[in-house]
Amino acid sequence: MSFIWPTMLLSLFLVPLCAWLYLRLQQRRRSLLASYGAFGLMQGAGGQQLGLRRHIPPVLFLAGLTILLIAVARPQAVVSLPKREGTVIMVFDVSGSMAADDVEPNRLEAAKAVGLDFVERQPNTVQIGLVAFSDGGIAVQAPTNDQEAIMAAISRLAPQRGTSVGQGILVALNTIAVSAGQEPLLDSNLTPVPETTPAPLPEESYPSAVILLLSDGENNEEPDPLEAAQTAADYAVRIYTIGIGTTAGTILEADGFTVHTRLEEEALKQIAQISEGLYYSAENQEELQAVYENLEPQFVIRPDEMEVTSLFAGAGIFVFLIGGAFSLLWFSRLP
Repeated sequence: MSFIWPTMLLSLFLVPLCAWLYLRLQQRRRSLLASYGAFGLMQGAGGQQLGLRRHIPPVLFLAGLTILLIAVARPQAVVSLPKREGTVIMVFDVSGSMAADDVEPNRLEAAKAVGLDFVERQPNTVQIGLVAFSDGGIAVQAPTNDQEAIMAAISRLAPQRGTSVGQGILVALNTIAVSAGQEPLLDSNLTPVPETTPAPLPEESYPSAVILLLSDGENNEEPDPLEAAQTAADYAVRIYTIGIGTTAGTILEADGFTVHTRLEEEALKQIAQISEGLYYSAENQEELQAVYENLEPQFVIRPDEMEVTSLFAGAGIFVFLIGGAFSLLWFSRLP
C-alpha cells in the first residue's frame, strides 16, 4: 500500500496521545472513587457491574480515529479488477519506400496521420501497442491505454531501409502474447515455437486482439508476409491492412538509386483475407472505426493501483457508529 500524502501519517501520533489521556482520566476517576467511597458509580443504568465493558466504546472510538487518520493520507492499493478490453497492435511500415511523396507530404507522414486519428477515436478499454518494421521488426510501445504515450511514439517514427512486412506481423504477435502475460509465440529468430501450428489451447488464441498494418505493401525481405498472416490466423488474430500510397506510384531516389515504388494493394488485401481481417484505403479514415467495432472484448483481470480513501473513511465512520451504539446501549450517553 502507498499513500498520496504520506506526511499526513504523522497525525497518527495523536492516537497514542488520546489513549494516554484516556488512561490518565481513568486513573484519576479511580482515585476519586477511592477517596469518596462512591458506591455504585461503577455500575450501569440497571445496576449491573460494568467491568471491562466500559472500555469497549472508547477503544472503538480510538480505532475509528486511527482509520480516519490513515484515510487523510489518501491510501492507494493495487486492486485486481475484471475489465472488458481488446488489444490493437499498430504495425507501421518505416521502410525506405515510405518516404515516397505520391501522397502528401509523404507516405509515412500520411500513415502517421491515419494512426494518430485512429488512436484519438479509441475508448480507454482498448489497449494499443506499436510495432515498426523495415528490414526487421521492433516493438516500439507495449500495449497501453495511455493515448499520449502512443501518439508520442507514432510521432517519432522515421523512414529506415529494407522492407519485411512478415517481420512486422510476427513481432506484433509476440507483443500480443507478452501483453497477455504469456511466453512469446516466436523465438528470437521469429519462427514459431515449438512448431509452426500452435497447439489448440484456449490461452494460445487471441480473438480480442487485432493487428492494424499501415504499409504500402511492398516487401523485399523474408519471411513471406502471407505465411506470417497465416500464423496470425492460427492464433485467431485478425489483420486489418491500410494501404498507404497510390497504385500509380512514383519515382523515389535513395542512396544514389532511382526506383519506382507503388502501393501493392493486392498484397495487402491477401494478408487481410488470410487472417479474416479487412483492407482499407488510407483515404477512408472514417472506415477505420470498424476495426474497433469488430473487436471482441474479453474479461481480463489486471492489477491496477487505485485510491482507497473512501473505503478507509467509510470503515472509520462505521467503527465510530458501533462504538456510539454500544455507549448509548450500556450507558445512555456517548463517551
